[in-house]
Amino acid sequence: MCRTVDLRHAVLAKNDGLAASLRADLAGRGVTAVNLMSSPGSGKTALLERVLTRAGERHLAAAALTADLATENDARRLARSGAPVQQVLTGGLCHLECEQVRAHLTDWLPAGVRALFIENVGNLVCPASYDLGESLRVVLMSVTEGEDKPVKYPTAFGLAHLVVLTKTDLADAVEFDFPAFTAHVEQVNPGVEIVHSSARTGEGVEPLLDRVLATCSGVTPHQPVLAAQHLAHHAHDHGPGGHDPGGHDHGGPDADGHHAPARGAHDHDSPGTHGHTPDEAEADGLTRTLNAPAAPGRVTDPSHQG
Repeated sequence: MCRTVDLRHAVLAKNDGLAASLRADLAGRGVTAVNLMSSPGSGKTALLERVLTRAGERHLAAAALTADLATENDARRLARSGAPVQQVLTGGLCHLECEQVRAHLTDWLPAGVRALFIENVGNLVCPASYDLGESLRVVLMSVTEGEDKPVKYPTAFGLAHLVVLTKTDLADAVEFDFPAFTAHVEQVNPGVEIVHSSARTGEGVEPLLDRVLATCSGVTPHQPVLAAQHLAHHAHDHGPGGHDPGGHDHGGPDADGHHAPARGAHDHDSPGTHGHTPDEAEADGLTRTLNAPAAPGRVTDPSHQG
């Protein structure tokens, strides 16, 4: 008798278990992990350098893991802040997985660190499906990328705890439409806060750090409504424990009440190679429980609300 085993789902299930374990371990050590995701060139490394520098000035012990396919350029840049930094080289893989994060934390993360920033690989598709054991998920995009980026990548933006708009000093030059951007974010993630930032001027550094500190202090971050709707939709369609004809495994809550990433038909047989199109991958995402009602939409700089 032959039995078919989907190894892809087994790999993802393993990641979920590691993420739940890592999140519990970090919480026990008083560490809050922050997962930073964006497209390449959004300016997240430059902004993170400013945030790490300011964290030191505010006596917040912070460290950073930064991931790239190749080179240690970002680690060298971030190290200028004075914070402990580790480079993760993925060897062609287009996203971080929890096992890589855990391996780099072993025997490295200094005692007393309260905030661990994980700078993910520049990509808004695949990283959205992988739980890294974070407590705060931040998605960044620059004004040069276009106002409709959130609706083009609804999983990444729709399941973020916080959205950061970067390079706002270039907004006038590219004729960025702030009201349209805000509306698109609200469309995919009602109530999520938008922080406007510029690594050049320092705008947004304090608000972003404040949100990280709040999470470190136990304040529950914004919980995306999309996650609850996603879970409710499938519970209604398939019933408790029902079969999902789309082949997705939506997991369940871990010991900390977080939900594991929703899974689609990913194929990671070789580094950087996926058995899906970007549109198919975009159907995947991180589902989380709705622990608190979503707050009204907020933008840190009212002058940009149009």
